[in-house]
Amino acid sequence: MEEAFKLKRATYHLWTFTISKMISSFGAQVYAFAISFYILQLTGSASNFALNLICSILPRTLIAPFAGYAADRYSRKMIVIVSQIATTLAIIGLFIVSKTAGLSLMAIYTTTVILSLTSTFSSVTFSSSITGLVDEGRIQKAMSLNQMSISFAAIGGPALGGLLYGVVSMPVFLIMYMVASIIAIILESTMNFTLFAKRKEIVEGEEKEPMLQSMKEGLRYLKNQPILKSIIWISLFINFLFGAYMVGYSFILIEKLKIASQHFGLTEGAFAVGMLILSIYFSTRNEVKYPLLLSKRSIIIMGILMGAVAMPLIISMSYFVTFGYYVVLMFCLGAAMIITNTPMQVMMQKMIDDDYKGRVFSIIETMAMALMPLGTVIYGFLYDLLPAESILIVSSLLLIIVVLILARPSVIRTAHPEME
Repeated sequence: MEEAFKLKRATYHLWTFTISKMISSFGAQVYAFAISFYILQLTGSASNFALNLICSILPRTLIAPFAGYAADRYSRKMIVIVSQIATTLAIIGLFIVSKTAGLSLMAIYTTTVILSLTSTFSSVTFSSSITGLVDEGRIQKAMSLNQMSISFAAIGGPALGGLLYGVVSMPVFLIMYMVASIIAIILESTMNFTLFAKRKEIVEGEEKEPMLQSMKEGLRYLKNQPILKSIIWISLFINFLFGAYMVGYSFILIEKLKIASQHFGLTEGAFAVGMLILSIYFSTRNEVKYPLLLSKRSIIIMGILMGAVAMPLIISMSYFVTFGYYVVLMFCLGAAMIITNTPMQVMMQKMIDDDYKGRVFSIIETMAMALMPLGTVIYGFLYDLLPAESILIVSSLLLIIVVLILARPSVIRTAHPEME
């Protein structure tokens, strides 16, 4: 009877978690779209826009280890709810400033920093809580639904923002985000974060491990997990080498091929649609039998697709053939990203002990967030010096070589001994 009740609660968690994530992500996307346009309209400066991005990325990189420590030491439900309340208060603060003194860059940057901090605590803690919220058999479904809600928000948020921007005032955008955040708080407060958790019991009076020691313990735990280390190294190389695509894609389409802005937007939309469709597919199918093997093959396909971004620079195509080519390419790339990420995420959820999840996920987040801007800076410099097609093709070959080495047959056999 108790097991049936737990499974029923897990089903409730699946949908509550998905709806909460979708609403809060949708609000965040609409807000991000509006605030980006507002900064560019207000100042006309790309550097002011870039500074807002730095205010989003830098705090995440610095605070992630502390968020991981908190997720492993304190109530995960409390952290998620307090983070969401802090998000709501930050938006209320910006709303009050906009109505009294008018929006200033300083107010926007301050809010961006606060939102970056709260979202880091929330995302690291939620990632650490999946196995506590749902039963083991539905971890893949939970991860897929989570990705599906993010993809849906990535498609719908900017579209709604684009429709509303210029029609409604900035305070209306802030009210929309406030309402979304409050709904997320209400939904999250009804969830039991310890339903299936296997965390160590805290003994009353037992001396707590110092924070620095606890973080070192997380690194030590990671060092003793060779498969986990391989997965993390693969993820880090992907994050870095994908800088070639992140910088090069916009540069090639807008500067080199002179693709119109509305057509460029449609190609980016195709990427989100590919992610959404594959997320739906993974949420309905059985768990992948050999996740690391599937991810390895998918990364190789991603490497090929990344190199293929350069093809219209090598082979002459008409404007609309080029546009159609990039729509298909981006759809495939979005789909391949989900095929890569979902099985790896499920595998990590099952491999990492509940008591270490926060610290391990925070280490991954810190390293990934640090490598993304580094990759962007290096590739931005390279695109000014070298032909774009050479950079993309070399980077795609490096990506394929890296995954063939780090996910070599011996590593795959260790991860999946049942294959032998």
